[in-house]
Amino acid sequence: MAVTAGMVKELRERTGAGMMDCKNVLVETDGDMEKSIELLREKGLAKAAKKAGRVASQGLVNLAFTADGSSAAAIEVNAETDFVAKNEEFIEFVKNLADMALNSDVADMDGFMTLSYKDEGTVTEALNNKISKIGENMGVRRFVKFNTPGAVYVGYIHGGGKIGVIVGLETEASIEEVTVMGRDVAMQVASMSPKYISEADVDPEYIESEKKILIHQALNEGKPQDIVEKMVIGRLKKELKETCLLEQKFVKNGDITVAQYVDETAKELGKAVKVIEMVRYEVGEGIEKKEENFAEEVAKQMSN
Repeated sequence: MAVTAGMVKELRERTGAGMMDCKNVLVETDGDMEKSIELLREKGLAKAAKKAGRVASQGLVNLAFTADGSSAAAIEVNAETDFVAKNEEFIEFVKNLADMALNSDVADMDGFMTLSYKDEGTVTEALNNKISKIGENMGVRRFVKFNTPGAVYVGYIHGGGKIGVIVGLETEASIEEVTVMGRDVAMQVASMSPKYISEADVDPEYIESEKKILIHQALNEGKPQDIVEKMVIGRLKKELKETCLLEQKFVKNGDITVAQYVDETAKELGKAVKVIEMVRYEVGEGIEKKEENFAEEVAKQMSN
């Protein structure tokens, strides 16, 4: 029986195994779908599908940069446990994917997952191979690439890959000249998790929404109507100082703001420097985590 592309597609969807593995077993079983699934399971190649329902909220963030800092990329790859995040093969896999994100021009995750990964087929197939071999559900969650003309990029990794930050600086200075300052700003982003670079970046709708909330809070506190407006403006400015990077107190010197630190460095260099981009990836943020007993987690690892 001739093996069609549709049959290969169906088998891949049902098992999560690689394309060539699916084609080979279909040929071996003369196109029998159920026997093919059974054969893939026997070969340990259908494990990916069995693991797919598990929550993968651990993992690693990695960054990649061109030598001159003109381009940068960040990627997050998840696994179920911190054990796997410390696995050398997993670490190398994430590093390679970060380099691929830097060196490719794909715009979305679908495109990224179809890129060729070494001699293992696509990124999807390589990922499924890792799932089968290591025995945990994994997923490439997100990636981003920066290459704005006139910008240089500096990054910071915290906690061995738990948090990764990239900061983009618009400047004529070289990467060597701004590395220390850029790293300090990236550390600030990692530590304080600002939502915006400056007040100019804040969505006007967000400001209006916050303003309404603060007005209601003040009125509920029994404050007189005539002073509520002034109070709210004061509270809003305080909130923006906490959520806007450049307005925040610099963590390495609380006497100045981040903006003042950047300006001081620019004056020393004799070249203008402006923070124009930033991204902060934290492993597992927003993913619903299952609470598990540590002993149970160890036992689970030993049984796989």
